[in-house]
Amino acid sequence: MSWTPLGPPQPPPQPAPPPMPVAFSGNRKEFFRLVARGAGLELVTVGFYRFWLTTDIRRHLWSNSQIDGDAPEYTGRGKELLIGFLVALAILVPIYLGYFLIGIEAEHFKAFASLPLVAFFYLFGQFAIYRARRYRLTRTVWRGVRFWMSGSGWVYALKASLWGVLVVITLGLALPWREAALERYKMRHSYYGDLQGSFDGRGWEFFARGWWLWVLMPFALYSTIFAPFAYAAFKAVEWRWWLSGIRFGDVRLESTLRRGALIGLYWKVIGWVVLLGTVFAAYLALCTLLVASMDGSSIADFFRTEAFAKSIPLIVLLGIGYLAFALALNVVLRVYLMRDLWVRVLSSTIVHNIQAAANVTARGELANALGEGFADGLDVGGF
Repeated sequence: MSWTPLGPPQPPPQPAPPPMPVAFSGNRKEFFRLVARGAGLELVTVGFYRFWLTTDIRRHLWSNSQIDGDAPEYTGRGKELLIGFLVALAILVPIYLGYFLIGIEAEHFKAFASLPLVAFFYLFGQFAIYRARRYRLTRTVWRGVRFWMSGSGWVYALKASLWGVLVVITLGLALPWREAALERYKMRHSYYGDLQGSFDGRGWEFFARGWWLWVLMPFALYSTIFAPFAYAAFKAVEWRWWLSGIRFGDVRLESTLRRGALIGLYWKVIGWVVLLGTVFAAYLALCTLLVASMDGSSIADFFRTEAFAKSIPLIVLLGIGYLAFALALNVVLRVYLMRDLWVRVLSSTIVHNIQAAANVTARGELANALGEGFADGLDVGGF
């Protein structure tokens, strides 16, 4: 017979901490004033203020997104984005010019001349997307520890291009598997300090959640009314699938975003576009009437003699009106499809095992803003 000596009683196992919701504390009016003032400065600076406006918007959204009581910090600067854009422009402009000159010499191939250019810039655009993400991660700090990213932008671009060909061949059916493969590559090379990321989402899960959208998408392409519903539902499914697949070590995210959570945002944007378009059309008519009366001619004569095409005052007024319309539209898009969408997505997000990120060692180096500059120059950058 054997017996175990009695010792001090063992403490009961501690229950796992509950999931931690993500909260947003930013003020909507404050954000509106931020983007409205930025739009005015963009008008004065002929668009160059957008680098500082982008930085201010990111700081506002990052600093008001609280996880376990702490908000991340965005440390990027507008000057970095401007320099990255100028360097990227110095590389892209000669490529455009060289291809234009080659196209002149090979005029008889002009029917196919654009295909290599489109293929090159698609590949280059995917490279820019990867490098821009790398820049944004290295400028994001939470609890004093920086996010960072490794990997090759060219390897990612090649993967994205090959998957893109497969998506075209399958008429879009391969899109969920493309997104899953690319996210696995990006997250496998993403880190929070020494905590490596991973992506647990699968293409089949994405397709299973929104298979009916693939069936209805051909109808959405031909129906103006139906398109916003289908696209908003697709983005909601994509957001939920993507967030629920993110991992950093034992830390994992979960999203409960409903399929119809974003439909109202897209319809509000459409309403504002119609309203702003109506105001812009009325402004054009008023300017035309004003310039025609200053020339001492009727509207019919003004258009019959094509004087409107040679009127410098009218061209200047129309240019100012178009800039104002474009900047007002940018304000609407930033408020509804950036700030409000950010808030709705965050409010549906839950973080599990947040305590696994408590003892993380800082690692990683800052990435330059060249990738962000390429993304801006090619108009492929995310936020």
